[in-house]
Amino acid sequence: MRNDSLRYLFPRLILLLILALPSLATLAADTITVTAEGLADPNADTYQRDQGLLIDDLRQDARRQVIEKAVGAFIDSNTLVENYVLIEDRVFSKSTGLIKRVIKESTPWLGEDGFMHLLIQAEVYVTGVEEALQEMSRSSRVSYIRQYGDPKISVAILAQDVERGSWESRSEIAENILKEHIASFGYRVWSEELTKKLKAEMVESSTIDDQVEATVSVSHLKESDFSIYGKVKFDVRTVTLKASGVSVKKHVITSWTVKCVDNHTGEEIYFNNKVPRRHSWATEDEAVQDIGRLIGEEFSRDFFQQHLMSPSKIYQLRVIGLPSYDVGVLFKKELIGLRPILGVDFRNYSSDGISIYEVNFAGNTGNFAEVVNSVVIKPLNAKFGEQAFRLDAVEQGVVKVSFHGTKDLDRLVDEFNAKPPAALAVATPARLNHIAKAPQTVAKLEEINPEAIAQLRQGETVGSAPFQQMKDF
Repeated sequence: MRNDSLRYLFPRLILLLILALPSLATLAADTITVTAEGLADPNADTYQRDQGLLIDDLRQDARRQVIEKAVGAFIDSNTLVENYVLIEDRVFSKSTGLIKRVIKESTPWLGEDGFMHLLIQAEVYVTGVEEALQEMSRSSRVSYIRQYGDPKISVAILAQDVERGSWESRSEIAENILKEHIASFGYRVWSEELTKKLKAEMVESSTIDDQVEATVSVSHLKESDFSIYGKVKFDVRTVTLKASGVSVKKHVITSWTVKCVDNHTGEEIYFNNKVPRRHSWATEDEAVQDIGRLIGEEFSRDFFQQHLMSPSKIYQLRVIGLPSYDVGVLFKKELIGLRPILGVDFRNYSSDGISIYEVNFAGNTGNFAEVVNSVVIKPLNAKFGEQAFRLDAVEQGVVKVSFHGTKDLDRLVDEFNAKPPAALAVATPARLNHIAKAPQTVAKLEEINPEAIAQLRQGETVGSAPFQQMKDF
């Protein structure tokens, strides 16, 4: 199935299957926690007559944003935008059934940007989406998993016995058994050692003139998505057979450990300790062969698929160059509104301008740098009207961003507060239609999202307490 056809069909499969479920609230559902920001235009004539309606619509927009982010955890932003009206009609409007509970909600406030704001943190049912994926045909699931790329998995099994006394001995027998198990899924077994060696050789063999080209080529030599590590501890014991009185040596595995690491984030996604009982082998080779099988049994095809399709991943976001702590807080508030960010904590700020955030990013990590650049960096730059933010690197579990704004501190703070939220720079015309009620509001949004406003106009559809609130979320 072609990618564009799948992208068109996939959200409909999810929506139809979700609607077929009797009641998400009645299921013993898994949930994800989402933080979002609701917006409303207080300049609308309707709100002048009924302030209660303003608060109702503000709260409704916040809940819709919670659901939009949750749906975005399972389909990419482009697919969501292209099918926004359909998803809005089938899913966003049913936030009551999808939201398990509202964990906390801020007091509404009028921002200097002219919008009413409301921050909300809610727990959302995702079982319906997960079951929809499970119920898809096998071919559809294979096509879906291949959007991420077939997982690349590396293996390392180390053996120790009382005679060797170190973990330096790799057990190729156990590794090969485990590799056969992984290959049976149709996944690729990856050699970390060979990848690193090829990278080093390519850079060393390049001349100064083609150094840049070599660096680009090296960047395409990807390391594995997952690494499985195992350690096996042996003891060799002498056993005297009662019948014959003959002494024989038996190899006993006293313990073994196994863990699996997501190399995109550095997260240990699986770890376990085992102490086999009443098992012995005549030779070490027989023992490690069985251990290879036992470790393989810890990992199924679905284990890797489910992790690749998990709703979100935790990354550390390091921002260099923010001029003050207050700007760091304002930056966090901008992040909360962005679609792929389910939650954010401002962990640290230092006087040298390094701000550290822990960010829960929605969706897959296959093209993560592109996602960060298009749905985080570009909206922020659209808000400030210059290339103020730059994506420097996406490494294991860490996103590095630098700030290069040309404005002084007072003007920067003023633009953070007075300009529309960066999230609206990539908002769909349908969402802006819910928010933009007054001509002056439309004019503000046109500065950061001219394309969407042009579509709205064609459709004729438009007739610091905040600082403490932001710190609490």
